[in-house]
Amino acid sequence: MDTIIILYTGAFGLIFIGIAGIVLSRHLVRIIFAIGLLEAGANLLLLLATWRDGASAPIIVGGRVPALMADPVPQALVLTAIVIGVGILALALSLALRVQHAWGTLDMRAIRLRLEEEIDDAAGIEPPTSADAPAPRPTAPATREGGA
Repeated sequence: MDTIIILYTGAFGLIFIGIAGIVLSRHLVRIIFAIGLLEAGANLLLLLATWRDGASAPIIVGGRVPALMADPVPQALVLTAIVIGVGILALALSLALRVQHAWGTLDMRAIRLRLEEEIDDAAGIEPPTSADAPAPRPTAPATREGGA
């Protein structure tokens, strides 16, 4: 199998795994790591899009210019994206630690419910309910123990 096909498959695989992790996971740290995988796949795909087999670095040596040169701009962009991505990943993880400390959980559904409750309490309104929600079950009357 050709090496470039394997690399393209790996890039699209990282992108797919990252998207699936973002969509399917409820744990905040897993979502952050899925974003990191998605970013790695996008960086690899950007480098592969500018790949030329047999190209050399665009350096003039001894007055000779190579016949086929690699474009250094995408490489510089990917290097910059990696540095920015590491900074964003560190910031996201530090915010996840703050969320864990404040809410006591990293489950996105629980965080969202608590956040909505706090917003409703601060605004002094009742949380919205559905008109189609099932009615609450009536409590069973207490029965007397013993005889009549």
